[in-house]
Amino acid sequence: MNVTVENLAPCKKLVRVEVDVQKVQEAFEAVTRDFQRKAIFPGFRPGKVPREIVARRFEKEIEGEVKEKLINDAYKKAVEGQKLDVVAKPDIEEIQFGRGRPLQFAATVETAPEFELPEYKGLPARVETRAVSEADVERALEVLRGQRVSYRTVDRPLASGDVAVVNYAGQCEGKPITETAPTAMGLTEKKGFWIEVGNNSFIRGFGEQLLGAKAGEKRTVTVEFPADFVTPQLAGKRGVYEVEVAEVKEKVLPPLDDELAKAYEAQSLEKLRQGVRRDLENELSLKRSNSIRNQLVQSLMGRVQFELPESSVADETRHRIYNIVNANQRRGASREQIEQHKDRIASAATQDARERVKLAFLIRRIAEKEDVKVSQDEIGRRVAQIAVTNQIPMEKLVKDLKERNAFIEIYDQVMTEKVMDLLERNAQLIEAPPGSTPDFQTNPS
Repeated sequence: MNVTVENLAPCKKLVRVEVDVQKVQEAFEAVTRDFQRKAIFPGFRPGKVPREIVARRFEKEIEGEVKEKLINDAYKKAVEGQKLDVVAKPDIEEIQFGRGRPLQFAATVETAPEFELPEYKGLPARVETRAVSEADVERALEVLRGQRVSYRTVDRPLASGDVAVVNYAGQCEGKPITETAPTAMGLTEKKGFWIEVGNNSFIRGFGEQLLGAKAGEKRTVTVEFPADFVTPQLAGKRGVYEVEVAEVKEKVLPPLDDELAKAYEAQSLEKLRQGVRRDLENELSLKRSNSIRNQLVQSLMGRVQFELPESSVADETRHRIYNIVNANQRRGASREQIEQHKDRIASAATQDARERVKLAFLIRRIAEKEDVKVSQDEIGRRVAQIAVTNQIPMEKLVKDLKERNAFIEIYDQVMTEKVMDLLERNAQLIEAPPGSTPDFQTNPS
């Protein structure tokens, strides 16, 4: 078998393959014998049909199978022999094939980028010299109190922190809001709506204009919809609401005592306090680790530049667009809104995809150099973790992963985590005062 390789572009090669006529003839003989063993013809016992009859009857089928088998086998051997790290399915063309002649074809392939791996041990990262304080614990306990808040109706004017139960009807440019934004029915009219005064819930500035109102009182409230408002048809416009305060409710926080602790399945307030401190310390540790890893990723990515396989970038871009669209739909964005921002979504997805693909190649090269392995047990534990987190039965998740051929994604996740552990263990940590570490957005997972 003769193989030649031509560089078409970075990460793209043309592989020309020629299989000699003897191998072609041997493949025809082998496939014909296989057809002969399986052939069933009237007047002949199974497997005893003369070769000539089988060859004539199944000529096209035999030729097709020989062609497919020879190309697949020859392509695989060519790639292995030339030590090509192929990252996508080949584009096979220029096929010349037939009985009594050599097989020739050309395969255009995309390969992993070639680059010199930069130094990845001892990368610098700033870490905050911070610990969990008593004030942190107290703030967290106040949050827990707030989650058990109750409300009681009071006969007095609304004050900051109260809840106003209101009936409202809104207009924009002198007409009901739904005429400007057909999907914004909830912004147009509602009865029995709860608004917490003082925390900018609902629309910014709405609740503050109700301060001092009593139950039964009516007020006209004017708001400016922000430029980045979730309903783009209203962005930057003015809304005018006729509002009736139906009730005034004040918050009633439970006392910070053993009874509150038991509501959170702690034996006592002291045990609850200890648990809160432990959770805050774990959260701080995780935040610290994430900050270190994000800095290490930025540093590593900036130390080397190389071309990326466009098919890998395209695949990842489609994946990122899918995720962005899904996330926006979950937040209530309409198809029209997504269509309006499709260029911005595509641009952001492409940039993110290129960074992720680049990082993936760097991670893989480090894993190869450090001989980082991923065991079946580690993959099993990650799958079990995903099942618990997403409340999916283990059997269903495994079946879904097999159907989507997605276990490779789990493998990559575990591999990436192990390499990031290695980078973090070997990082050069520089202590910094609280609030001084960079807030990178790269997610290495």
